[in-house]
Amino acid sequence: MGLKLLHLHLHGLFRSHDLELGRDADTGGQTLYVLELARSLANRAEVDHVEVVTRLIQDRRMSLDYAQPQESIAPGASIRRFSFGPRRYLRKEQLWPYLDELADQLVRHLQVSENRPDWIHAHYADAGYVGALVSRRLGIPLVFTGHSLGREKLRRLLAAGGDHEQIEQSYSISRRIDAEELALAHADLVITSTRQERDEQYSRYGRFKSERAQVVPPGVDARRFHPLGSADESAEVSELLSSFLRDPDRPPLLAICRADRRKNIPALVEAFGRSALLRERHNLVLVLGTREDSRQMDRQQREVFHQIFELVDRYDLYGSVAYPKQHRRDQVPAIYRWAAARQGLFVNPALTEPFGLTLLEAAASGLPMVATDDGGPREILRRCDNGLLVDVTDLESVQDGLERAGADRNRWRRWSDNGVEAVSRHYSWDAHVCSYMALMQERLKRSNVVTATSQLIQQDSSHSPLGSRLLLLDLDSSLEQPAAEDLQTLRQQLNAPAAQAARTGLGIITGRCLAAARQRFAELHLPDPQVWITQAGTQIHYGQDQVADRFWEAQIGVDWSRVTVEQILADLADHMELQKPENQGQFKVSYLLRQPGPSVLPLIRQRLRQHGQSARPHLRCHWFLDVLPLRASRSEAIRFLSLRWKLPLEQFLVVASQQGDVELVQGLPAAVVPADHDPCLDGCRQQQRVYFANRSRLPGVLEGLQHYRFLSARSRLDQSSI
Repeated sequence: MGLKLLHLHLHGLFRSHDLELGRDADTGGQTLYVLELARSLANRAEVDHVEVVTRLIQDRRMSLDYAQPQESIAPGASIRRFSFGPRRYLRKEQLWPYLDELADQLVRHLQVSENRPDWIHAHYADAGYVGALVSRRLGIPLVFTGHSLGREKLRRLLAAGGDHEQIEQSYSISRRIDAEELALAHADLVITSTRQERDEQYSRYGRFKSERAQVVPPGVDARRFHPLGSADESAEVSELLSSFLRDPDRPPLLAICRADRRKNIPALVEAFGRSALLRERHNLVLVLGTREDSRQMDRQQREVFHQIFELVDRYDLYGSVAYPKQHRRDQVPAIYRWAAARQGLFVNPALTEPFGLTLLEAAASGLPMVATDDGGPREILRRCDNGLLVDVTDLESVQDGLERAGADRNRWRRWSDNGVEAVSRHYSWDAHVCSYMALMQERLKRSNVVTATSQLIQQDSSHSPLGSRLLLLDLDSSLEQPAAEDLQTLRQQLNAPAAQAARTGLGIITGRCLAAARQRFAELHLPDPQVWITQAGTQIHYGQDQVADRFWEAQIGVDWSRVTVEQILADLADHMELQKPENQGQFKVSYLLRQPGPSVLPLIRQRLRQHGQSARPHLRCHWFLDVLPLRASRSEAIRFLSLRWKLPLEQFLVVASQQGDVELVQGLPAAVVPADHDPCLDGCRQQQRVYFANRSRLPGVLEGLQHYRFLSARSRLDQSSI
């Protein structure tokens, strides 16, 4: 049997043909790279199948292609689409609340042995988050490629005068950085495009280990990108641009990218407009994706185009600037060759550029470059010697670089020849895929990623202690000081024949230790729980005999050091104090905050990452802070139970009401939220499997049980949807 490979590429619009590159900020070079990589890998003799997992989208504004659950890419390669979150298309910053749902679905899919891949390759932060969860739960090796990184984007936006709060609102940048940290903590291999990306950008992450990173530059398809064009294709490009340009034979300054703020195209237009020499010598050609109706573009795209149109008007650039509304993907190589035939320049003024695949496409087509002095272009120029780098935050630098680059025809020819030869030598797809496969196979031989959970998947679960459904109640909130009549109602329902016939189990979740939890639970006179999830999710015990799950302890204990965590956080006494010894645990360091709120969390996360600790803080009820192993939480304990005992997550019902409970209501388990819940849970109202009750505390729980008919012979959870 050959290798089975799984790639995660979640945002944007992904299909096997006619990629809508540039349609929005989420459908760009990464999309093309993943598609070409899947095709190339499928051609390898040692690969049996490559599957790309992406999002299923049902939106009348989009092609029906994106609503197909499966699609073939080529023999041995396919796309599988999962529906998560709303049916409509969402930009990547809006996907975060729904990624746990995808992780749950993917784990369920990959549990079937014939679906299990040899490794998972996650592309970008959102896929990295999902890949980390799946790798953690199933023990499948994880490869991570960030493509662009949140910390670098934040640094650049702040340097350009951006407001941190506005950046957070627009880009969910803290969620993205946390997801990247999680992916790096679980990745067996990190693939970067350049040494600068590895040594300068990834090194800003606390959980990045340089020994796990390898540089594998992307490849260029030499069948499409080459300097030898035809008269017909040149005429077709000329026709595309003819309505814009008075003198179409002037050497063009060509930019091909998305209409995205990061791409910094308005700065290029302004530099062109300011320079009488550039306006006299060149045309400016902006290929910024396709646009049908400006009303359908997202706000960022509209803002970029508005800035461009305003600058064209301000500097009166009509007749020397082209910005076609539409172009076909198969026209892009011809556009490069058209520009090269007129001794033009390819310009990439992006604020950040992790690699710059378009720079290589242009070079392979014989078109020299003027590019941002950031990231990938530095390494490309070092190997190709085919242009200049400029400081794109300085308009004078951009203007001067463009003027100098276009001044010497002999140097232009040398740059053109250098680029064609260097791309052929250093950046072919064959070289990329050979390096990729060699790294993967080496990592597979050395990998020791065989977690307790992956072993348990193969175990016999016929004697599950959980029953056929599991109700999980929080001892510290929903069962806190219940009214006698409400408690009696719950007691009767749990003991009712229907609940017994349905084999409905009871589980208790609590931050307390087992002994304290049992003492408090005994006062309620409820049926004995089948399972106890105690110490904030770090301990699991079964039945009256209090049998501890040692597999769970082994899984969460990887790289955990309680003593080290205490030492690292010891000097934060002004912000918090250790709770009493009886509230501590083997895998839990518990603090009481001196001032309520989440403001101390970033500081704690930073400390833990800086010291390489596999730990993270969890804040509950605004005052109580637990530092747990990175792999431990109440939510992960529930997933562990589902995997170990083969009880589908859809048959779990949880109750969430407090600050810190958001983790419980994400993904496939059903949830009840009583009326007196913390406001942080209001953001979950759009999720299908979350029921917001009209009553508070235990009456709200009872209302939720009735809503789901959870204790009846036939529950609503037994249906395909809620």
